[in-house]
Parts: sequence; C-alpha cells; structure tokens
Amino acid sequence: DDDLKYLPLWEIVVNEANFVRKCIGADSSQDDLWGKLICTNFKVSFITHDSLPQQRFQCTHRLLGEHDIPLACVEQVVTVNDAKGKQKILGCNKKLKFNPTELILYCKDFRIARFRFDEAGPESAKKVCLAIAHYSHPADTQLLFGFEYVGTRFYSSSGERVNGVDPGGGLQTPLFDCSSDWDREIKRTGASEWRVCSINEDYLVSPSLPEFFVVPSSLADQDLKQYACYFNSQRIPLWCWNHSNGSALVRMSSITEPQQQRKLDQRICSAIIKSHPLRSDVLKTDLDKILPNIQEIQTALVKLRQICVIDPFEESEEKWLSSMESSRWMEYVRAFLKHAVEVIYMLEGKQASVILQEEEDRDLSCVISSLVQVMCDPHCRSLAGFQGLVQKEWVMAGHRFLDRCNHLKKNDKEESPLFLLFLNCVWQLMEQYPAAFEFTEMYLIMLSDSMWVPVFSTFLFNCPRQRAEHSRDFALSKSISLGKDQSLRFPPVWDWSQQFSLKDQALFNNPLYVGKSAPCVHNGTVRTFAHRRSKRNYSSTLRGVPSVLRNGALGDHDTLTRRNSLMPRLRPDLAQLREQQESPAERFLQDWLSRPADPQGLLLPQLLPSHLPLWKLYFLRWVPEARIPHGGPATTFHKLSMLADEIEMLQNQLRQYQGGGTPALTPSVPRTEPSRMYFKAGSSPCESSPAPPEYLSSSFPFSPVGNLCRRSILGTPLSKFLNGAKIWLSTETLANESL
Repeated sequence: DDDLKYLPLWEIVVNEANFVRKCIGADSSQDDLWGKLICTNFKVSFITHDSLPQQRFQCTHRLLGEHDIPLACVEQVVTVNDAKGKQKILGCNKKLKFNPTELILYCKDFRIARFRFDEAGPESAKKVCLAIAHYSHPADTQLLFGFEYVGTRFYSSSGERVNGVDPGGGLQTPLFDCSSDWDREIKRTGASEWRVCSINEDYLVSPSLPEFFVVPSSLADQDLKQYACYFNSQRIPLWCWNHSNGSALVRMSSITEPQQQRKLDQRICSAIIKSHPLRSDVLKTDLDKILPNIQEIQTALVKLRQICVIDPFEESEEKWLSSMESSRWMEYVRAFLKHAVEVIYMLEGKQASVILQEEEDRDLSCVISSLVQVMCDPHCRSLAGFQGLVQKEWVMAGHRFLDRCNHLKKNDKEESPLFLLFLNCVWQLMEQYPAAFEFTEMYLIMLSDSMWVPVFSTFLFNCPRQRAEHSRDFALSKSISLGKDQSLRFPPVWDWSQQFSLKDQALFNNPLYVGKSAPCVHNGTVRTFAHRRSKRNYSSTLRGVPSVLRNGALGDHDTLTRRNSLMPRLRPDLAQLREQQESPAERFLQDWLSRPADPQGLLLPQLLPSHLPLWKLYFLRWVPEARIPHGGPATTFHKLSMLADEIEMLQNQLRQYQGGGTPALTPSVPRTEPSRMYFKAGSSPCESSPAPPEYLSSSFPFSPVGNLCRRSILGTPLSKFLNGAKIWLSTETLANESL
C-alpha cells in the first residue's frame, strides 16, 4: 500500500479503515478531511490527501505525522452509534456489540479527535476502534512501544549497534548513571565535604535509588548499609545540591522504625553538619504535611481540563476566574513555589542545610528540590543544566514516571501530573524573569509532550533498576545480543534529534537569554564581559530588612514593586499583606523583591495570585476559540528572534573584519556558526526584516485546527458525554446505557 510506505520497520499496522472522515469544522462538515484511519503498535494515524482549510504551522516531528496521536497519549476511546443513540467507552478487553458510526479520542495532552464512519465498512470501523482501545492499554511494560522501537532500530541480530543512540543528546547532558557525572556535580557546586557512594551498585541496597549517589564524606559505607533497612524502600538520604555558603540540600524517605527515629536523625544530621564549613544547623521539612498529595494534584488537573477544553467559554471573566480558582491547580502551583522559597530562606537566610522528607521521597521532593535549584543556580536555567537537573532529581532519583503517567492504564489512583506541575512552576519563573532562562516555553511543552511518546528512557520507567531489568528480559525474550551493553540503551529524551530537526530545535532558544557572559562591541572589536558578582552578593547572604518594613508593616505610602508589569507599583490586598508578613521567610522574599534582580543570581517569584497567570499556551493551545490569529506571545517571539539574529550577524561580521575602515555590510560575509534563532533576519542588516508569517498565532507552534472542542455531535450536546468523575467520561454515567 502506497500510503504505508513511510512506516519504519519497527512499526506494525494492526488495523485500518478506509473512507473515514476526520471532523474539522465546528458546525458543518464542509472542511472535514477524508482519508484512512490506521492503528499501528505505536500510534493512531490518519492519512489524507486533502489539505486543511487554512495555512498552519507544524513542527516536522520525526516520529509522528500531522494527524498522528501516540497510543500512549490516548486517555479514552469512545464509540458512538447515532441510529441507536448508544455510546461506549472501550477498554482493553471490552466487546463492542454495535457498529460504530463515530469514534472520539480524548488525549492526555488535552486534544480531542473525532472521526466519522458514514462511508466506511461497518466491520472495518468496529475492528479499528477495538484495535485502538486494545493497543492503547498495554498489558505489560514490555509491550510499550519503546521496547520494539529500540530493539529493532538500534540493535541488529548480531547485537551490533545500528544507529548509535546519543546518550546525552547534542548538549552532552549528564545522565548521572556513572560516578564521574556525580563527581563533576560535586566539584561544580563546591561540595568538598561530600563524596560519591557506590554501595548500591547492581541495586543491592535499595531497589529505587540509582547505583551512584552522593553522601557526606564522614559517613562510612558500612554505616550506610546498616542504616538503609530503617528507611522506607531503603532510601537513605540523598544529596541534591550545595549552596555557595556551604549549606546542602538533602532529600530522604521516612524512617519506618519509630524506635530508631531519634538515633538515625542524630547520626544523619551530625554527618551533614560536619559537611558544612560553618558547622551550621540542619533543618528538616516534612513535605507530606505541607503540600497537597498526588491525588489532590490529579483531581485539580482533571477539573482544569474540564474548564479549559470541554466547558463552554463564559462571557463573564468573573465566572472564568472563579472556575479556575475552584480547580485549585493554580493554588497548588503557588503552594510549591512558596515552599521552595521557604527552603531557600533556610539555605540562604539561615545558612542551614535542609532535609526534604517525604514518605517515599519520589514525588513532592522531586518538585521542591528541582525548584530550589532552578531559583538558586543559574546553571540550572541553561538548557544543558536544566536537562541534567531533571535527569538527576527525577529520573535517577526514582520518580515513578510509569505509574504517574499511567502508561499501562492499570491504576488511576497512581496517576498524577507532578512533572507537569513542576514545568508549570518553571514557566511562572520564566514569565517573571524572561532573560534568565536559555530555553523557551515551547521547549517546556515539547518536553511535557514527550512523556506520551513512549520511546525514551526518561519517562518509561519507575526507577533505573526497573529499566535495567525489563530491558534485559526483553532482550532475552527477543534473542537480542546486547554485545557490550548490559541492557538495551533507550534514547533519553535529551537526544532531541530523535524527534526534531536542528531547525525546529531552534524553537527552544530564548532570544532574550543573558548567559554567563554577554558579547559587546568596544572600540570596533567584539569583547566578552563576564557578569561579575558584587561583593554584596544577594544570592549567598541574608539581606537586611528594608526601612519600609518597620515592625513587619508597610507604611501607607509604600507598596511592593510588581515585576514584569506596566504598573511599577501595585497596592496588594491587606489580608494578603498580613499573611506575607507573618513569617520570616515571607519577609525575606519581600526584601529580596524590593531590590533589582540579577538574571545570573538568585531568582524568587512574586506569589500574589495576580502574578501567577494560567499557562495559556499549554492549556489552551488546542482550543479554536482561544486562538488569536497574528497575536499572542508568538508575535513578540518572532520580532525578538529576528533582532537577536541580526545582532548575531553583526557580531559575526565584526569578528570577520580586520582593518581600520567600516566593515562592508553585505551578505557575502559567511556566518562562522549557524544562527541560534528559529526566525532569522534578512541576509544583511541593510535588508528590511521579513514580514511575520501568516500562520503566526497565539497557539504557535501548535494549531487547534483539526482538534474538536466544545462542539455538537450530530445535534447531541457534547456535554451529554462528559458528565462524571472519570477524566473525560464517567463509566457510571454510561452504565445505564450498557450494551
């Protein structure tokens, strides 16, 4: 079949239906597309020779076509029969007793896709629906597409590597699966009193810890082995990061033996105190008592999805905001940001080391430890540094990506969007400090969407040991000779070339970023001036309380500055002000916010609700009604990118120029290196800048065209299908119409 020639060897067609209509228009079918609906072992694919009704932008994804949905991204499969007035949610082994006239797919990335079978054969329509339901509910981890993909693509029958996987991607992202990566991190942060520990090689001590991690130098391996049995899942305390003042950030699980609690606390704290140059105290924060649990966070996302994608837009802004507030998602974003600030106050203000304690140390601690480092350490705001941070604090620390993403769709109670919540918190920081991050919000969204492309080691497993065991077992079952590898080498998500071309990866680069050094022109030559910290370094010392905060109260004529706003001063709500003044950490925050921010120093967020907006590009990108043609942040991104590209071009010409006259501003001077920007200026500064492309909109680089939202289903209100407690549809609601 000519339509299937593009399928690679590792992808298998399971079922297909011809003469299928993909619904595009809101109220009519005139813009709908006709084509073939295919279910493979990887994705739901719609192949059409029709074109969409309007020009749109699409990143060329190397694994997915324009109308493709990975099976791992499918949340619910709903079939409808118009004539009988029936509908059914299809699970893995469900039977379908009617011939479907319609298929609706509800996706984890907030998309809704709808297909009609009016002209398709009834049996082929039923079979393709059942195939999608079956393959989107894999019964076992090794049935996830990533195993077939890696085994077929990267290993020949002789065990030779076919297309070597770039272990860390183009940026040499450290994977923290060897002691040398940890050694470099110790040296980078100046943690001289800490050492790499290897007692968990072959996962002999703890099943969920990495083979290598960092512990205080004063703790012997024998003592650590002895202590391990008293910690939940044998997860002894893990070092995360060191502040420049010597304070350490440490995470640990709960102690399971109450009678050993005091003794272990003393020994662990004593070792951490010895590792601090000032022998400062150790403070512990119990995250389970302070922050929302995983079920509450999941419930908040379910409600938010209902508001953003399914419920009709309210004309009243007040109703929209109250609905958003009732979801509690933004409340939880604020809670995590606020607690990260409190931890920073302990590390920096009190110069004390901090232990993050959580029952299993695999969920909330991942978010808080990562946020603290993003706020404190400019390295973690570079692209390579951020990727290393996620690898260290999430992947190697044993965050349960398999369970929290619910890839096997076995236990809804284990599903929780902790990683999305973290990315949302990072986006809030990016909004307030746009020059401090090397990457863009598009990068964050592509990273989040990669969770549903089940080929990356980053998001497929609950811990490193699980990855090693499953990949060894799979290799044995398929008679794959691994050669020098001990287990299948899954590509990490950081190897972005698996998904995007270098041109499309340029969307990740922030044109406003101020890195460690900024190039300037001085007397006709390009020089690099490093950002030098002043002697009074606000990133490593506690600031004095400003005069306006006498006795913890603001004077009537004083207000707190509001960042990133046209209004330089905003009078905060008095009740919120009193709340902020109740704790030393809040005073520390307000003091810091009253001073100019250094993009290469400590960054703390404004926490008033007015400073924490909804992440519109993520949550509303598939909603046609929310799309603003030729508007939104994308237009600013376009102009800034071209300006940054023009600056790069001028700097390049100055480097090439050798002599006393004026360098010729002609396109004949080649670039010494490719541009970092996606949108490029004219070939020479004399040319006028290109006009903004027609496809630019507030949804860029995504397009809601072809995604169904808030529409009627042949006269039946969509809301009829969308009542109940389940993510999209309620099985209980449909039970009365069981077939």
